Amino acid sequence: MSDADTPLVLIVDDEPAQVALLSYNLKAAGFRIATAKDGEEAVLAVAELGPDVVLLDWMLPRLSGLEACRQIRATREGREASIIMVSARSEEGDRVRGLDTGADDYIIKPYSVAELIARVRANLRRLRPTSTGQVLEFNDIRLEPDSYRVTRGSESLHLGPTEFRLLAAFMERPGKVWTREALLDRVWGRDIYIDTRTVDVHVGRLRKTLCAAGGEDPIRTVRGAGYSLAG
Repeated sequence: MSDADTPLVLIVDDEPAQVALLSYNLKAAGFRIATAKDGEEAVLAVAELGPDVVLLDWMLPRLSGLEACRQIRATREGREASIIMVSARSEEGDRVRGLDTGADDYIIKPYSVAELIARVRANLRRLRPTSTGQVLEFNDIRLEPDSYRVTRGSESLHLGPTEFRLLAAFMERPGKVWTREALLDRVWGRDIYIDTRTVDVHVGRLRKTLCAAGGEDPIRTVRGAGYSLAG
């Protein structure tokens, strides 16, 4: 699994011991980790790194977790992430406030690390199902991430690693219009600098393979925007 395929969790907490504990356990569970120590740093980190999951503590210096959540949700990268609010506030009103602000989940302190990791995985199953081994199906196309197998109808398709990751991204979000920049981040990773025209080349290869045995092209070109999977 490449770095681009390994889910990235951003831990936002101003307590070093808590950050160290969560980092150790999440790394052991197979995640990449990034950290931020306050709300302002969290907003910048989301824009820069595009994490899959944000563990966001409510009580933070400089900018509260609640306000950080609002600002994160206003960014393209933040709208793509799953935010889990972490707080000692256990009243129903606080939970509702956190979720209404934009959090996808809310976990109350104290919590077990095992439960928190289970919540991270549950959110990832909704956000990036292939990262947890979930089989995807779209019309007559079936993608099995664990066995690295793709079929269309009764035909097995042989995809290169890049085309496989492209198809996985499309199938995780049918109908979503992916810009070339977003596909570069999702498939190649943010640390690799590649011309956006490279995306067009690999999408062309993917289309050719998907249509080799007949059938309509399921990938739609959205003029001036990017690509979308639309049957």
